[in-house]
Amino acid sequence: MRLARLKDLFARFLRTRRFGRHFRRFALLHGDAHPESGRPQLSASHAEELLSAARAEPDALLTALGSHADGLTEPQAASLRARYGPNEIHHEKPLPWWLHLWHCYRTPFDLLLTVLAVISWITEDYKATAVISSMVVLSVGLRFWQEHRSSRAADALKAMVGNTATVMRRDLTEDAAPVFEQYFGAHVRVKLASWIDISIGLLVPGDIVLLSAGDMIPADCRLLHARDLFINQSAMTGESLPVEKFANIQEAAPRDALDLANVLYMGTNVVSGSGTAIVLSTGARTYFGALAQRVSQADSGPTQFQSGVNHVAWLLIRFMFVMAPLVLLVNGLTKHDWSQAMLFALSIAVGLTPEMLPMIATSTLAKGAVFLSRKKVIVKRLDAIQNLGAMNVLCVDKTGTLTQDRVVLARHLDGWGDPSDRVLQLAYLNSRHQTGLRNLLDVAVLEHVEADREAAEEYRLVDEIPFDFQRRRMSVVVAEDEGHHLIVCKGAIEEVLSVCSRIRQGETDALLTAEVRERTRTVTGALNREGMRVVAVAIKEVPAAQKDYRVPDECDLTLVGYVSFLDPPKDSAAPALRALARHGIGVKVLTGDNELVTEKVCRDVGLVPEGVLMGSDIEGMSDADLADAVQRRNVFAKLTPAHKERLVRSLRSHGHVVGFMGDGINDAPALRAADVGISVDTAVDIAKEAADIILLDKSLLVLDEGVMEGRATFANMLKYIRMTASSNFGNVLSVLIASAFLPFLPMLPVHFLLQNLLYDISQSAIPFDRVDDDMLRDPQRWNPAAIGRFMLWFGPVSSVFDVAAFIFLWFVLGADTPAEQTLFQSGWFVFGLLTQALVVHTIRTRKVPFVQSRAAAPLVAMTAAVAVAGVFVVMGPLASSFKLQPLPPVYFVWLPVALLAYLTLAQAAKALYARRWGWP
Repeated sequence: MRLARLKDLFARFLRTRRFGRHFRRFALLHGDAHPESGRPQLSASHAEELLSAARAEPDALLTALGSHADGLTEPQAASLRARYGPNEIHHEKPLPWWLHLWHCYRTPFDLLLTVLAVISWITEDYKATAVISSMVVLSVGLRFWQEHRSSRAADALKAMVGNTATVMRRDLTEDAAPVFEQYFGAHVRVKLASWIDISIGLLVPGDIVLLSAGDMIPADCRLLHARDLFINQSAMTGESLPVEKFANIQEAAPRDALDLANVLYMGTNVVSGSGTAIVLSTGARTYFGALAQRVSQADSGPTQFQSGVNHVAWLLIRFMFVMAPLVLLVNGLTKHDWSQAMLFALSIAVGLTPEMLPMIATSTLAKGAVFLSRKKVIVKRLDAIQNLGAMNVLCVDKTGTLTQDRVVLARHLDGWGDPSDRVLQLAYLNSRHQTGLRNLLDVAVLEHVEADREAAEEYRLVDEIPFDFQRRRMSVVVAEDEGHHLIVCKGAIEEVLSVCSRIRQGETDALLTAEVRERTRTVTGALNREGMRVVAVAIKEVPAAQKDYRVPDECDLTLVGYVSFLDPPKDSAAPALRALARHGIGVKVLTGDNELVTEKVCRDVGLVPEGVLMGSDIEGMSDADLADAVQRRNVFAKLTPAHKERLVRSLRSHGHVVGFMGDGINDAPALRAADVGISVDTAVDIAKEAADIILLDKSLLVLDEGVMEGRATFANMLKYIRMTASSNFGNVLSVLIASAFLPFLPMLPVHFLLQNLLYDISQSAIPFDRVDDDMLRDPQRWNPAAIGRFMLWFGPVSSVFDVAAFIFLWFVLGADTPAEQTLFQSGWFVFGLLTQALVVHTIRTRKVPFVQSRAAAPLVAMTAAVAVAGVFVVMGPLASSFKLQPLPPVYFVWLPVALLAYLTLAQAAKALYARRWGWP
């Protein structure tokens, strides 16, 4: 069970996409797992190197790595970068153009076309060979060109949201003492240096990096300094709880290298605290890099998008395997020319293969990604666009999403609700001296102009008990003189009250009785109902002899008062929520904040709470009870990261396509669990790593635009599939009907292939088509059964008019003998191609084409050009080359009447279909 859990955690981490899409499976590591712990093991040499670095004295380690206590110079870093290469995990390198071309070619569809071309060449049907070869070149060439463009565009977009590391460079002239003291206190000796942010890909062995809560560990590192540093190593060890790391090795003989208390591993992340560390190894030489190299050959599982495309493709292929043999049998038995029947059946098989599907899918996704980038939405994984369009539940945090993310300190009150400057000073001390990741509340306290900053600066930091999401509070220990230390605790009301035994009243302290506790809840509840977030402040004086402080020291505190904050609702939140509701997306608020504040904010933005579920309630719920509750409620408060993840998984398990929008450390598990993780460019590293989509503007309106583009992208893909499936089925049905009665082939293989080639060209502009508003109203998902039903419904519509064309050609034009078969084939070639061109415009919309809904200019131009080209082939000098002949004038009198009647019947069929099954 432990190993299975480890594999699941590691696989989820690898799905953060930073380290490549080929590292999602962990199965290859099973054979090298520790026999007792189930952990993956390092090689003996790698483990020995890490153990040696862990035991080394800092100065000796710096010397061995060619580094310095003040960091590397940039020339040194550049030299090491040239030696070791970029700090990147082994991943799929860009393919050379010839190998990329081969991958574009080796699809079942193109291989089938190639087989047909070879057979045509062997039978000396060189025209058919030329047409089929052109289809292969067109399909492969367009796919190669579009995928190359898409890859370049995706790389450019992803480069906009890279992660950085804070490193020390000693050749810069700014004195870093204030920055360093901000993290470690004035008691740490600081030399002349400067901290700068660089891309983690530029890190080299010997770099000294600064770490704080929310940071990803950018390489394998040895700690030099640490202050209450807790690391989440679950991706490596399977341990669900963070582990504390120290600057010195804690065990003489640890069980394995993963237990080294002063070594940090690439891919883990800082939960709380801070530290400085020296980089030991980068890229493929890290522990994570070694694992990635060993699993890089494992096949990655298909995404939901890829599975949908595969299901549709196999639906059409199965249909081809049924219809092509029927065509072979009917023509062989009726015409008694089995070789010609075989060629014709193969051409039918080609016509039924959606050879343009990969190109259309890639083109639409790439176009969607580029469009979204203009809307300040960066797509890290193209397939996520379809998930965005299919999303029907969006889970969001309150702060910064529904509110302005601009917190201001509104009031500072004592325990009885009266204004108190002492509370403000203590809150300032706590925010000023903490070394972890400062949140918006800390920034609001530090920026408040009433704080007596000069008095606060007289205190020095002694120690810190960092924040975690279980205690929901944090404490700093400060000293003004050597006589005593002062613990200043700040955090959520209930969590702080749980460790308080007294309350400050003026200059004296009183016992925190049950009645007094109730009064504090009355005071804070009133502030919450005004939409304010309330933080309690408590203190405790302790003797100066103690130097090291831990969570148990947070006891017998004295409640001094509260600071309350106001985060006004965003002006855009209410219209954005209405837009999402119109588009079939339910919004659920998942927050760690107080339920009263959350309810107030939700009502202010028009999101009526349908019952608030607390994190404490979730703890005792079974999966079945939670599944029922999550369906009925839309606001969840005082949640831990584990609660958020569980809620997202519960929604997904009941068929919802879930998006999760978050930017904090506590959001990372839920981001990974969601179908589409959404973060912002200002988020902490681990949140951006876990996300599929990055918003450059933290706004639900921007996200709604992204959803609409995702749906438009998917709708255009569905257009191609519906057009191809229904049109090809109609053609094959018509061929079967004609073959049963005609003394000759209704169309030669070369005619069928040429018609299919021109039809494919006309569809190449579909990715650039407009999409009707009614097709964007609801979430869209793959439904192969519906596509099959659509094909069986609309295919016979074209067959009705094909039969009418057969009757016209047979009785009116006199094409009723084998000697006149060329006339018959020419007439049906033109009629079939023009009806297929009309299908593009008819099926692309539920409305009346050309009147109520017009296609985009590129699609109109392409279909018109193909129609003209088809008529030109028959009426121009190329006709004899393709065994066709010019048609008489009477044909072109009948043709527009037949096409108009076809449009009328197709429109009626659309109306009937939509009434019965809805328009897809």
